[in-house]
Amino acid sequence: MIYRQTDDGETELLFIQRAHRKGDPWSGDMAFPGGRMESADPSPRAAAERETLEETGVDLANHGRFQFRLSDLITRQHSRWRPMIVTPYVYEWQGPQTESPNYEVAQMVWISLKYLAAKENQSKLPWRTPLGTVKMPCCRYQDYCIWGLSYSMLQELLKLDFEPGRFAPKATDAPRFL
Repeated sequence: MIYRQTDDGETELLFIQRAHRKGDPWSGDMAFPGGRMESADPSPRAAAERETLEETGVDLANHGRFQFRLSDLITRQHSRWRPMIVTPYVYEWQGPQTESPNYEVAQMVWISLKYLAAKENQSKLPWRTPLGTVKMPCCRYQDYCIWGLSYSMLQELLKLDFEPGRFAPKATDAPRFL
């Protein structure tokens, strides 16, 4: 999760829209940059930095300031029932405004934190399951819909009453639990 301050003092979060790929159930969905850990990654945080750079060209190691870690989320891999742990890290972006999305990313979008927090922008997304349709909480922005794990991460950040410069949890890799 990456945020930046605009010239007028607004805080914005960076989202990606995943590229459309056959067989990918989250194809076209909105997400935070990041991805899977590889054997060469020394830590989950290093994997998040590497994946963000690969997907977006945003170099957190050189131009990001690590702030804190959000709670781990447990989900499953795409077409498997094996559990997968997602570890969200929050960074302040202090680099240039250039971005270069790779083939995994259709769009990169910076969205105001105030917009994301506003009740009038919260909605429900009908999601079909084998057992019927479930209405998932989401946030709608233009033609985008932020839901699922990304929405959960966003809600945790908002519950922390996050405001750069005013709120700064300890910069630690220790997990916090909701």
